[in-house]
Amino acid sequence: MKEWGFAQTDPSQEMAQLHYFSIKKHQAGVELEFVITVKEYITPKEPTMHFFAQADRQTNQKTAPYTPCGWGKTMLEALSECVRAINRFPYEG
Repeated sequence: MKEWGFAQTDPSQEMAQLHYFSIKKHQAGVELEFVITVKEYITPKEPTMHFFAQADRQTNQKTAPYTPCGWGKTMLEALSECVRAINRFPYEG
C-alpha cells in the first residue's frame, strides 16, 4: 500500500489520489482541450479497478450527452479508455 493510503481510516471513504492529464481534440478546424482526471483508489469497490479516468467536458451534447470515462487496473488502461471515449463522439458545444 502506498504511504498516503494509510490516512484512510475506513474503506468506505474511498480515498483516491488524483492525477491530471490534458489532450487536444481537433475537430472541424477547431482545437478543443479536454482535461482528464484519473483517480487512483487505495481500496476500490471493485478490486480489479484501481483507476478511474473522467474528462471535464461532455461530447455528443445535442443527441445524447456523454461524459467520456474509463476504468482499469492500471492508469494506462483507464486513461486509454477515456481517450478512446473522447474520440468516439463529436464535441457539439
